[in-house]
Amino acid sequence: MAKISLTFPDGNSREYEAGITASEVAASISRSLGKKAISATVNGRHWDLQWPIEEDATIVIHTMADEKQALELIRHDAAHIMARAVQEIWPDVKVTIGPVIDNGWYYDFDREEPFTPEDLALIEKRMREIINRRDPVKTEVWDRERAIAFYEANGEPYKVELVEAIPEGEPIRMYWHGHWQDLCRGPHLQHTGQVPADAIKLMSVAGAYWRGDSSRPMLQRIYGVGFRNREDLRKYLNMLEEAARRDHRKLAREMNLFHLQEEAPGQVFWHPNGWRIYTTLQDYMRRRQYDDGYVEVNTPQVVDRSLWERSGHWDKFGEHMFIVEVEEEHAREKAVNALKPMNCPCHVQIYNQGLKSYRDLPLRMAEFGSCNRYEPSGALHGIMRVRGFTQDDAHIFCREDQIEEETKKFIAFLSRVYRDLGFETFEVKFSDRPEVRAGSDEVWDKAEEALKSATIAAGYEFDLNPGEGAFYGPKLEFVLTDAIGREWQCGTLQVDFVLPERLDATYVGADGAKHRPVMLHRAALGSFERFIGILIEEHAGKLPFWLAPRQVVVASIVSDADDFVHEVTEALTRAGVRAEADVRNEKINYKVREHSLAKVPVILAIGQREVEERTVTIRRLGEKRTRVAALDEIVAELATEALPPDLK
Repeated sequence: MAKISLTFPDGNSREYEAGITASEVAASISRSLGKKAISATVNGRHWDLQWPIEEDATIVIHTMADEKQALELIRHDAAHIMARAVQEIWPDVKVTIGPVIDNGWYYDFDREEPFTPEDLALIEKRMREIINRRDPVKTEVWDRERAIAFYEANGEPYKVELVEAIPEGEPIRMYWHGHWQDLCRGPHLQHTGQVPADAIKLMSVAGAYWRGDSSRPMLQRIYGVGFRNREDLRKYLNMLEEAARRDHRKLAREMNLFHLQEEAPGQVFWHPNGWRIYTTLQDYMRRRQYDDGYVEVNTPQVVDRSLWERSGHWDKFGEHMFIVEVEEEHAREKAVNALKPMNCPCHVQIYNQGLKSYRDLPLRMAEFGSCNRYEPSGALHGIMRVRGFTQDDAHIFCREDQIEEETKKFIAFLSRVYRDLGFETFEVKFSDRPEVRAGSDEVWDKAEEALKSATIAAGYEFDLNPGEGAFYGPKLEFVLTDAIGREWQCGTLQVDFVLPERLDATYVGADGAKHRPVMLHRAALGSFERFIGILIEEHAGKLPFWLAPRQVVVASIVSDADDFVHEVTEALTRAGVRAEADVRNEKINYKVREHSLAKVPVILAIGQREVEERTVTIRRLGEKRTRVAALDEIVAELATEALPPDLK
């Protein structure tokens, strides 16, 4: 029997007979590890304990303490257990696929009757019964003909199609969970009892076309979530409740910010309150950019196809562009234009006007650029995912030796902006070359090394995000974590040697010769629409005073106070505070409830005593206690609060 060498994380190696399983390796280390093991990583690949190892390899044995691997297995096994439960209850149901997704899994079923909430409860009960049976999980590799014959005999046409789609040479793995069988790449746990019964929950049912094709059968997709223990499940469910309370679409209705409608899918109808947030944020960003040495430009919305072809965007993004065809006078064919999906090629056109010297660089060119991209209707989500949006976009044209300093400068700029908007920290991810890209490997090597070095020089560590760079260059992604633990990728910085070459951008160097500038693509907020949605949810609608669309409501308690209410409102408005009067013939408690629901930060109540003493009673959102202050005092106080952070 041939021998193989397995190397462990501590660097030690052991010899074993070829074909040994990961389970046997774990048991050879210690009886305890043999019992606790759930899977392994062999040569970087997640490995089932039952799979044989045939060649020299590195190996890591995993237990439930290894969160990433444990969650993958728990959720994958739970998907199979759910499918088994469905077929045990309704034997005629056809099964299809059931992958792991964020926080859980889903499985698609072909069933004539729709699943109901009561059905989900019944399935969940049966899942716990299956878990409690502790049925063994076994795996075998079959040839294609045997697998197809098996599924045809069992009336599972979707599985037949899946087997036929497996490329020649790839193993066809068949898994048994007790008596129930499924086609799966694995790995899996070793018995059903390893899935924590009190840490899984079925969440919802949705429709899904088979293989995502609208011409194929509509299936029913059941979603579930799973964790390592009951406490983690409880935290997740609490987070979902809190997320629902903070949902920007719900808060937008309460605060009268915007709406969406079918006649303009993925486009936002901003109401006065919402547009006030938008313009306040935009004015803040404009001042910040001006202070950091940016010039602001504006470029066309509709651009001829030829520019997008030269830049490479037509091949890469063509299917996501909105096409505009027009009949130009005296032209033989219709002119094909596109609404711009991004701003970068247009910024190069401005750069190319006139000769540039090395002394002109860096040139920081910013635009609040309105872009349009076709997003599938199923992907649209409030103002978080839209088809029409505006970016705080900028492009920095610089020399290679300026990349490091410009990277450091941008990260410092972005840090100030995020702090002002309530985010003290952020994480950085480095996205390297994608499979489909423009430019040579030599150019990509240079761009990746330059961006990595600059990021390290700026004092930031980063996580690698393999293959997720732009088609023209690597990028940094800046990730914010909100109040309930969700991550949002907002800012980006990309190093691009490709686009200046494609669009013939040059500058005259100190040597008198022409050189290509490097183009740094950057955004701090990203989409204004999405970032405003994030802000609304981060603050649960209680936006910072300077950003709140309605900062103060001055409310009368009695009609005799109306004149003083208007006087107070006018004084606040003159001082730069967004104030409005409420002199309706309603009780003050009604007014307070209404304006509190609309998340107005400050309500000033005025009755007869306040009129006589020229004072106001102040009620701040979320505070039970009120206080009384003189008119001049409160005007000065609120005028200071109303200033954006960069003006204080």
